[in-house]
Amino acid sequence: MASKTSRDVLSRGLGVLRQAIREQPRIFAVAVVGSVLFGGMIIVSARVVGSVIGEVALPAIERGEVGAGSLVLAATALFGISVLRVVGIFGRRLGAGYMQYRLQASYRRRVTRRYLELPLSWHHRNSTGTLLSNANSDVEAAWYPIAPLPFAVGTLVMLIGAIVSLFATDWALALVGLAVFPALFALNVVYSRRMAPRQARAQRLRAEVSGIAHESFDGALVVKTMGREAQETARFAGRAGELRDSLIAVGRLRGIFDPLLETLPSLGTLAVLVVGAFRLRQGAISVTELVSVAFLFTVLAFPVRAIGWVLAELPRSVAGWDRVRRVLDATGEMPYGQRVLDPAGAGPATLTFTDVHYSYPPAEAHPPGAQVLGEVGFTVPSGRTVALVGPTGAGKSTIASLAVRLVDPDSGTVSLDGVDVRELTSASLAGTVALVAQVPFIFDDTVRANIALDRPGVDDEVVWAALRLAEADGFVAALPDGLDTMVGERGTSLSGGQRQRLTLARALAGRPRLLVLDDATSAVDPRVEAAILAGLRSSTTEAGVPAASILVVAYRRATIALADEVIYVEQGRVVARGTHSELLATVPGYVDLVTAYEQAEVERAQESSYGDDVAPLPSGLEIEVDR
Repeated sequence: MASKTSRDVLSRGLGVLRQAIREQPRIFAVAVVGSVLFGGMIIVSARVVGSVIGEVALPAIERGEVGAGSLVLAATALFGISVLRVVGIFGRRLGAGYMQYRLQASYRRRVTRRYLELPLSWHHRNSTGTLLSNANSDVEAAWYPIAPLPFAVGTLVMLIGAIVSLFATDWALALVGLAVFPALFALNVVYSRRMAPRQARAQRLRAEVSGIAHESFDGALVVKTMGREAQETARFAGRAGELRDSLIAVGRLRGIFDPLLETLPSLGTLAVLVVGAFRLRQGAISVTELVSVAFLFTVLAFPVRAIGWVLAELPRSVAGWDRVRRVLDATGEMPYGQRVLDPAGAGPATLTFTDVHYSYPPAEAHPPGAQVLGEVGFTVPSGRTVALVGPTGAGKSTIASLAVRLVDPDSGTVSLDGVDVRELTSASLAGTVALVAQVPFIFDDTVRANIALDRPGVDDEVVWAALRLAEADGFVAALPDGLDTMVGERGTSLSGGQRQRLTLARALAGRPRLLVLDDATSAVDPRVEAAILAGLRSSTTEAGVPAASILVVAYRRATIALADEVIYVEQGRVVARGTHSELLATVPGYVDLVTAYEQAEVERAQESSYGDDVAPLPSGLEIEVDR
């Protein structure tokens, strides 16, 4: 079984190398030519050294004088060979390095592009640490054997030339070469087979260590407030220890085989000298030929190692390649169509849900195939504001995701201005609708960069207009550097409400025709939230028409009351619709939900008014409040 697995790793590893050569044939050819030139010069140098010893040095010793012409000729020959070897080394290393780094850069781009193409459901099934490892260490591992590959190919050509040269010199010395060279190759194969499982395990543990580290750092607030520092440190240390032991196992195996790989050519040189001395006594070979062969075996030790380097890295390459291909071959992307909607100046868009059903994929659903939405149908008319209300788990966020096509329905249609969103181009959809999610995401950049996102036409005037509409211009103007203020990773220098208002301004800066707010102002003071919603409803384009239609997931009574229509959902179905006052009068579940949330708001307001009667928080622990 182990032998079969090793053969499989070798076969698949060679397949990865073939893929690399197909993608970069010209650069590979340059590197191989350099390597072959280097190998050829080694064989030639063995002949030249043999000639210098046998035909220049020994006769000079016998005569007691050195001929200047012979000496100059020998020096010129050796110098010329050295220059050509340097050229070969330069071409080989430059080509190999260029090829390796081009492949790594290309596949990092491919993996990242694939991440952006795959739906959120796929990302939910894969940890961030694993995805980071795929794009970084796995890509590097996949193409790690590329660096020694041209050298190894040149070495194979050199070995063939060396064997031919040996047979041309003497059959007995050639038999020594035929014994040593296959032994070197066999040792490399055994090395590769033993190394395969160790390298695969080390590569897997690299991803796991990265995942644990990212999870611990990303959840630092929870770790610290729950007093889990020691446990998280122990969890990370345990997996890091496994990685350490795995890498030590790799190093230990390498420590055993490296001396053997060094020793075999030396034993070959010794065998050549023994056999060669016997053949020299018989008169079958000359001193020049014996020195040439002995020198050849001496200088072959290093190049032959290149074959071992490639074989040793194949297991790691296969492990990395498999993890990269898992991303590139992942299915579930949502192809876009070719339809284009009218630009923003055409006025607000109309959103329509028609008999929409949606279930989470089997890997995410509990139980598998559980339906989230069923027979959902409603319309957000052009220029109107519709509030989506329902208990936790009713499917509100899923409806918001469907509206902006983060996911597609199992059946039914979601359309904008009568066009199925699946028929729209990516640019048209992004330019028509904007989502402001529950959890705001802020880049570690300036306020300006977070809002503009390098979009054409979004200058400072547009940025300030969006900030005013989001009720965020006041606190931004008060920041130390205004729009140029760095907000920190995930906006850590801002309060929760400020982050929400910045993400709202970001969406508004794109002038969407439909704005989807998924509980996007939950951390904002109710009075500020009401002002934001009122401002959004009253905003108009230069032509005097409403700027956008609004679908808002809401809980607060003041927010809901601003809507033209309320859609009440329970267990993934629309159970009632109408104005806020109509639903209060006719839907008990709606009344209970709105009343419960309103009571919770009152209790929080009363607690905050107690002032000094409230016990102080422990040192270092702060609650985010809207500033």
